[in-house]
Amino acid sequence: MTSPDVPRPEAPGPESVLHPRLPSPVQEVTDDRFARHGVRLLLKRDDLIHPDLIGNKWRKLAPNLRAAAGRPLLTFGGAYSNHLRATAAAGRLLGLETVGVVRGQELADRPLNPSLARCAADGMRLCFVDRSLYRRKAEPEALAGILRAADAEGAYVVPEGGSNALAVRGCRVLGEELRGRADVIAVACGTGGTLAGLAAGLAPGQRALGIPVLKGDFLTADTAALQTRAFGARRGRWTLDTRFHFGGYARVPAELQDFAQDFESRHDLPVERLYVAKLLYGLVALTAEGAFPRGTTLAAVITGRPF
Repeated sequence: MTSPDVPRPEAPGPESVLHPRLPSPVQEVTDDRFARHGVRLLLKRDDLIHPDLIGNKWRKLAPNLRAAAGRPLLTFGGAYSNHLRATAAAGRLLGLETVGVVRGQELADRPLNPSLARCAADGMRLCFVDRSLYRRKAEPEALAGILRAADAEGAYVVPEGGSNALAVRGCRVLGEELRGRADVIAVACGTGGTLAGLAAGLAPGQRALGIPVLKGDFLTADTAALQTRAFGARRGRWTLDTRFHFGGYARVPAELQDFAQDFESRHDLPVERLYVAKLLYGLVALTAEGAFPRGTTLAAVITGRPF
């Protein structure tokens, strides 16, 4: 078993096969909910990087794919994990074996939902584990047992959400692409890896804002820890606003659904519901509260598309 945080000699990168659109485009939109407060809104269209490895999934997976050097990939996620789908798609496109460890042993006897069915169709081997073991997956003994049970002891392990030191350094390029483009750059957060890298790549005077999609106050510590692992210390200016999770991961109540549909109709933009809709809702609310001074240029990172 090899730690994903230990660099290995690099194999030819996935870029040479998958041809990502980088840097991703920046689109300005006119929206009266921002304009009336003197705020300019940009959309960083990371959803256009690649049709299968979308947004921050590309930025996180690409350096790990290089480090894996052709070995099977094993990673973790819940039943609706965007990360599992992206890893499975990468395996199909690059001819790599992939193993997805899914939270919830009880799911093994049920029909696959559309998200897991897509993973399986892309060739991912699914291994369902009970929730108590899943919570301990970062412990060496528990991880070793999972690898044995999945018959994947030689696999390259990518953590849940794809967030490790390599992924954070990959996401730093996102910040570098936005240097000088905006005052505040906002991104939806699951594990904190994208925020950690984004903030490190920004120029002095810029700041990053994370909108967590899960309940809880754990992401400040997790994001700082990821930056320390990737760069040796906390980097850049960044904050979190934890008010816009709408009840937790994968919760999309009617208010959020209506907001996303309205944003789509205003700007002809497909709005992914689990992350991007919460980000955009949060930015509208913060702007109405006066969180951004007049004259602020605000950039929202569009990390995904509807599944």
